[in-house]
Amino acid sequence: MYLLSEDLALVQTVDFFTPIVDDPFDFGRIAALNSINDVWAMAGTPITAMAVTCFPKEGLDYAILGEIMRGGLSVLMENGVALVGGHSVDNPQIMFGYAVTGLIHPNQIAANAGAKPGDILLLTKPLGTGIISSAVKWGECDDATATASQAVMLTAGRRASELMRAHGVKAATDITGFGFMGHAWEIAKASGVTFKIDASSVPEIPGTLDLVRKGVKSRGDRTNREYIGPDFLLAESVTPEVGSLLFDPQTAGGILMCASPDKAESLLAELRQSYQQAAIVGRVMPRAAVSLVVQ
Repeated sequence: MYLLSEDLALVQTVDFFTPIVDDPFDFGRIAALNSINDVWAMAGTPITAMAVTCFPKEGLDYAILGEIMRGGLSVLMENGVALVGGHSVDNPQIMFGYAVTGLIHPNQIAANAGAKPGDILLLTKPLGTGIISSAVKWGECDDATATASQAVMLTAGRRASELMRAHGVKAATDITGFGFMGHAWEIAKASGVTFKIDASSVPEIPGTLDLVRKGVKSRGDRTNREYIGPDFLLAESVTPEVGSLLFDPQTAGGILMCASPDKAESLLAELRQSYQQAAIVGRVMPRAAVSLVVQ
């Protein structure tokens, strides 16, 4: 965030990553939404983007890069974001994303340090994109599950951002590489509170837990647990499969937001018009021994 005046601030972010789907056009679309989501998660309005890409000069058809760029541009245009430039690097590994700039009124910022005891935790999208992407790479994923995961990643956070402003949400984060647990921990830690999570209420992309039972996990399962360290508690009733779901790194994941108790139900009802699996997943409590308690 950068304060320009009493009633205007800039929101700036950058994100890019390697392909997680086979179709280059869809990869560009997912990468664009993944980048823009950072602005939406702060309740901002994205206005411009600069492309960041790595692509080899030799060995691959430049038409692939063209399709990636075309996919990303389609998402930018759909959401009123102007592409104003970019930078490319000769690199054997394809990578793509955007640096995005947005605008927000300083009084409407949803920060990662604004959670208060009594707030209700809402999540807009189901979890599981990391596990499913790993399964696709290993040839362990059926078409229906892969299609469902792609649909989740291609669902924009724009409406969620609008509703956060309308309902006065002051604390939120998008769920990306550190997984649900990692990003929830960041808010709880920064706010000096404890999140009490209802594991049974956390939505999954259908088929995700079945893949975990088959032994499919992403590498982030281990690193995200290391990131939090001992500052969480999983009840014995939480199965190992659900634990892996909660620590699974997401791409273009949902937004976790903290709403006041008197507005949570109405906010959820409006969210479900655009995010069918949106759910209340817990409550903010006064600070306890650990930042996250999952039951």
